[in-house]
Order: sequence, then C-alpha cells, then structure tokens
Amino acid sequence: MARIIKVGRRKEAVARATVKEGSGKVLINGRDIESYFPLETQRSEVLKPFRVTETLGRYDAQIRAVGGGLSGQAGAIKLAIARYLVAMDEDLRGVLRQNNLLTRDPRMVERKKYGQKKARKRFQFSKR
Repeated sequence: MARIIKVGRRKEAVARATVKEGSGKVLINGRDIESYFPLETQRSEVLKPFRVTETLGRYDAQIRAVGGGLSGQAGAIKLAIARYLVAMDEDLRGVLRQNNLLTRDPRMVERKKYGQKKARKRFQFSKR
C-alpha cells in the first residue's frame, strides 16, 4: 500500500500527517505531543478528530508541522488528521463534518496599511 500524506493548513502553518494503525502515539517533528504542545488546550485540539470519531488510541500519527506559531500548527494538524481519517474510512465524514473538523479556517492576519500604526490602529489625531 502506498503511503498517504494528508495536508492541513491554518494561518501560516502547514502540517503533513501520516496515520497508521497503532497504539495512539502522536509524534510531531520527532517529539511526542506532550513536549511539543505545552498547553492542554492545544493537545486536546490536535486529538479532537480521534476523540470525535472514537478512534483515540487506535492510530499512531506522525506529523511534520512548519510555519506559524503553536496555535496555527495545532489547527493545521487537526485538519490533516481529520482528512486522513476520512481517507481511511469514508463513513467518518459525517461525524467530522458535524463537528466542523473538515473545514479549513480561512482567517488570516490582516495586512498593515501605510499611514497607520497597525492594520486598523491609527496614529493619534491632533487637530492643532
């Protein structure tokens, strides 16, 4: 069987995931999930596709995440794992779709405009 790689993106982060039958071990850039994501909220977000489909502990995931920050990478990994689960078992698509796990989050950082301090913040106005 050919090795399948699924891609997930969020903000500037890109995650490539390979999932196979196993004991539930998740490796991100060669490190286990506890050492890579220090916050419990980020770890739970990454494992949400497994939890929703009741496959937690059945699959091993090997992930390569690049770009962005930890929050963006967690979202990208979540999408990649969800896409992989659908590729392995099409019956899981409905459950993942209901929990909004197959939708790519389109929100990006708004660009800074010239003549302004940031994207929307302006310099202080002085009448005189």
